[in-house]
Amino acid sequence: MILVTVGTHEQPFDRLVQEMDRLVEDGVIEEEVFIQTGYTTVVPQHCIHEAFISFDEMLRKIDQARIIITHGGPGSIMPVLYRRKIPVVVPRQKAFSEHVDDHQLRFVQMLERNNRVIAVYDISGLGGVVKDYEAKAVRLGYPEQGEAEQDMKIKDFAAKLDILCREILFSKRAIK
Repeated sequence: MILVTVGTHEQPFDRLVQEMDRLVEDGVIEEEVFIQTGYTTVVPQHCIHEAFISFDEMLRKIDQARIIITHGGPGSIMPVLYRRKIPVVVPRQKAFSEHVDDHQLRFVQMLERNNRVIAVYDISGLGGVVKDYEAKAVRLGYPEQGEAEQDMKIKDFAAKLDILCREILFSKRAIK
């Protein structure tokens, strides 16, 4: 199963939902796809979908999924990383009216530089990333590393993310 989540942000993420539905319709993706659609205005015709699910249900779906495709929000990315999976991340972009600014784009670029995610900036490349997912995930060092080493890297990453979030929070307060 492939799990897609657009999070709970109130702006639609039609671009991602439309592309996933097209990939299933065209036979590029042949396995079951579940999309958490949030406030998206597009209704998928070829994928199972719900607007919102509970956090516990999301964790169950993350555990069951072969691939998790998510928007660039930390609240959607971190549970995937904590479960030792590599998410495919399509950041919401201001240019498409998917968010108020491009903070997701910058956040995903940082995660990509640190080999934590497989980033997709151009939606037309999503099908190729799904087809080559396992090879891309292994190149990032998952899942062949030992569990202790993975745990240390995840804890180190979480600590760095916490520092980054605090810096962003305090810099925004200073701007106001």
